[in-house]
Amino acid sequence: MSVDLSTRYLGFDLPHPFMPGASPLVDDMGLVRRLEDEGAAAIVMHSLFEEQIVAEELAQHLHTEAHAESYAEATSLFPSPSAFSLRSDEYLEQVRRIKAAVSIPVIASLNGTTPFGWVDHARLIEEAGADALEINTYYLATDPLESSEAVEQRTMDVLQAVRENVDIPIAVKLSPYFSALAHFARRLDDAGAAGLILFNRFYQPDIDIETLEVVPSLRLSDSSELLLRLRWLAVLSGRLRGSLAVSGGVHTPTDAIKAIMAGAHAVQMVSALLHHGARRLAVVREGVSRWMEDHGYESLRQMQGSMNLTRCPDPAALERSNYMRVLQSWDSSRAHR
Repeated sequence: MSVDLSTRYLGFDLPHPFMPGASPLVDDMGLVRRLEDEGAAAIVMHSLFEEQIVAEELAQHLHTEAHAESYAEATSLFPSPSAFSLRSDEYLEQVRRIKAAVSIPVIASLNGTTPFGWVDHARLIEEAGADALEINTYYLATDPLESSEAVEQRTMDVLQAVRENVDIPIAVKLSPYFSALAHFARRLDDAGAAGLILFNRFYQPDIDIETLEVVPSLRLSDSSELLLRLRWLAVLSGRLRGSLAVSGGVHTPTDAIKAIMAGAHAVQMVSALLHHGARRLAVVREGVSRWMEDHGYESLRQMQGSMNLTRCPDPAALERSNYMRVLQSWDSSRAHR
């Protein structure tokens, strides 16, 4: 029996849901072609950052102003150009190169938190050939005077500004830390987001106690991070018009099966590819196909969302019931073994 793995994501009919997530992997054209050869359903590019675009525009302004040195402090607010793998013009050229090199959808990405002039680059990205666009509003709310509503509105304003500049589908990559995530997801869906990606990862800095410095820390994901994503995929599946993608925690065919059962239309992988190479895409896809065949599934859509919470009349009560069951199931004798 041949299993049908096809899915629909951001309006694209794809042969299967597996694709690389946003990462610098796509800066290497040889690797881009390898990802397509290993069956990637789409190519997702890493982000072009608001700070990067604004810094470049500021630098251009300084070069054309007679009193450029008076802006020296302003330039220190932005990362140096070396912090980014591609300048904004190089990013647009990379979109063109990837689009010319592959026959699958190319999804570009913008990362920012304010709805100002940088979103004009969404139109340039579309003109360069991108088939869709992720917007990533990675933002840590540290101001005690900023309300949760104001934090949500940041992303809403960015989505609206980008929508005014492009006609291609827009997906919003979220963090899990909104106080009423299901409601916020519905707001984004109503505002025209073609899909949501669950979730962004906040990179946690460490402290060097000898040098008294804050040290950037990057830890690749593992399968344990999938659990949070499964919960919210299951909560949102069947309740939105747009697509759902999982990002973070998918390393094995079993991980992918769980995410699809919870409601994922697309499965994005990064850490697994960094660990094992582009071939991991094919390994996971083939493993999912074998499992489905062994368990009598004819199509991925038959399995998609089969474990979401729309089948439960009161998802909140179910979650609380499971919470109590987990707490009561702990065997204290284990701690002494």
